[in-house]
Amino acid sequence: MDPDFREQAVEALKNVSDPELGVNIVDLGLIYDLAYDEDNDALVISMTLTSAGCPLTDVIENDIAESLDGLVAAFRINWVWMPPWTPARITDDGREMMRALGFSI
Repeated sequence: MDPDFREQAVEALKNVSDPELGVNIVDLGLIYDLAYDEDNDALVISMTLTSAGCPLTDVIENDIAESLDGLVAAFRINWVWMPPWTPARITDDGREMMRALGFSI
């Protein structure tokens, strides 16, 4: 994947917040990988959620679609459950955001 395109995609995904935590999905460490499927002209997002039973999956998918609008023709989410998400995946920026929201992390 072109590094500039990857950076644009990551920045776009930072506009998507986890509805329960209020921190973006990139800094929460929910994005495991980004790849481009040239056969289908689509961005493939390998990601997880903080819990497999998250009831807000549709909200997150819609927010991703809005954030990538105009950047990609299509995208597909590859839901990944192994390895499971842990707070260790949160970036330093994500930790700062969580502390600002009152989380003790």
